[in-house]
Amino acid sequence: MVISKQTFEQLLDIVAIFPGYFAGSNADLPIVGGSILTHNHYQTGRHDFPMAKAPFESQFTFEGYPNIQAGIVKWPMSVISLQGKERGDLVTLADKIRLAWQTYEDPNLDVIAYTGDEAHHTITPIARKNGDKFELDLVLRDNHTSSQYPDGVYHPHQDVQHIKQENIGLIEVMGLAILPPRLKDEISAVADYLLDKENNIAAYHLTWAQELKQNYHHTFTPDTVHTILKDEIANVFVRVLEDAGVYKDTPAGKDGFNRFIQSVGIVS
Repeated sequence: MVISKQTFEQLLDIVAIFPGYFAGSNADLPIVGGSILTHNHYQTGRHDFPMAKAPFESQFTFEGYPNIQAGIVKWPMSVISLQGKERGDLVTLADKIRLAWQTYEDPNLDVIAYTGDEAHHTITPIARKNGDKFELDLVLRDNHTSSQYPDGVYHPHQDVQHIKQENIGLIEVMGLAILPPRLKDEISAVADYLLDKENNIAAYHLTWAQELKQNYHHTFTPDTVHTILKDEIANVFVRVLEDAGVYKDTPAGKDGFNRFIQSVGIVS
C-alpha cells in the first residue's frame, strides 16, 4: 500500500465520476494506517462526515498555485484542505505537500520524520467534489513511538485505551468512531456500576466510571444512564482524535503547524 501522487489522481477521478461522494484512503504506515497495508484500499460513500463540515481556522495561498484555496481545518487532527477547479493543480500541490511532510521535522514539538531508515510521516487523503470545485483534505500523520508512548506518540494514549486502542483510520479521522465490539457488554456493566447495581465492570473502566460518578453526582437513573454514557464515550473519542493529531490546539501547536505550511511556501 502506497500513498503517492497517483493516489491523489485516482481519488479525484472517483469523485469526478461520482460527485456527491467522498473517496479516501487509509494511510500507508503501521499505527496510523488502517487494517490493510498490503494493497491500495480506498473507501467511498455518499455521506458528509463532521470533518467535511468543519470551517477553516486559517486560509492562505501556496506559492505557484493562485487558483487553489487552501486552509487549515478547525479539527482535532492536523488537516490541510485544498479546493480548486483544476484537478492537475490539486494533484501537483498535494504531492508537493506530501513530499515536504515526508522529511519534515520539528523536534521541539516531537515531530520526527525518520528513525534511522524507518519513515514515520505520511498522509491520510480524502477527496470530494462540491459543485464545480474539487477538494482534497490532507491529514498529516506521524507514527513514531517513544518510551512514554510505546503505542505511538500520535495514537490513542493509555488513559483512553479502555474505550479505543486500535489504529485511527480513514473513517475515524473524518469524525465517526469505530468502536470495538467488546464495549457492547462492557458499557452495560459500567451502567450497572453507575446505578449501584451488582456488576462485573472491567478493571480498566473503573477509573473512568469513578470520575463519572463524581462529576454527575446522583443524576444516574435507568432512563438517563445510557444517554450519559453515549455522550461521555463521544467525549473520549474527541480525546482520541486529539491524541492522533500531530499539531495540537495550543499556541505552540498552531505555531508549529504554521511553520510547516510556510516551509512548503505560501504567499498569503
